[in-house]
Amino acid sequence: MTTLEIIIYVGIFVFACTGALKARVVHMDFFGGLVMALVMAFGGGSVRDILMGNRVRWLNDNISFILVVCATLSIFLFKQHVIKYRKMIFFLDAIGLGLFTVVGIEAALENKINSLFAVLLGVVTSTFGGLVADVISNAVPSLLKKGELYATASVIGGAIYVITPNFGIDRTTNMLLCVIVVSVIRVISKWKKLMLPEI
Repeated sequence: MTTLEIIIYVGIFVFACTGALKARVVHMDFFGGLVMALVMAFGGGSVRDILMGNRVRWLNDNISFILVVCATLSIFLFKQHVIKYRKMIFFLDAIGLGLFTVVGIEAALENKINSLFAVLLGVVTSTFGGLVADVISNAVPSLLKKGELYATASVIGGAIYVITPNFGIDRTTNMLLCVIVVSVIRVISKWKKLMLPEI
């Protein structure tokens, strides 16, 4: 299994956990939790693949689907304890944001998309699933909240990801660097209530 495949599957599990937790917070049943987990895990990647004119990648990927079901079951079985760990879920979500930024950019570059639009597709991959899940749960999407650099963190990390190969940084190190940068920016922006200027 390649580094990119590991990143994809870890990202799917992390985002599926986040989606199931969102469902738990608004008191959905197990089916609702599974839907939320699927949306979080596959929503952004599906939009990306459709924009590129490709078949949606998670179709026929049994491992991905099993990971989503396992994530949902984990939240369901430990629901009496998981709410105590919302902060941990937030950190996992921040890591997932970084992981899926890498996944989206790599998918775009494989399809001969130029670097600028590859970064944009990285943002789509990492944020659109959360956007739809928040809308379904009737919450203000993290993508649009003041004081939370959500998509901005993905943009910054993605820009670094497409630039650093010019300085001789190997692919695996570059992937890890992108995940770290996105995650740290996301966490610090939440902690310090950082925000972009109003329009």
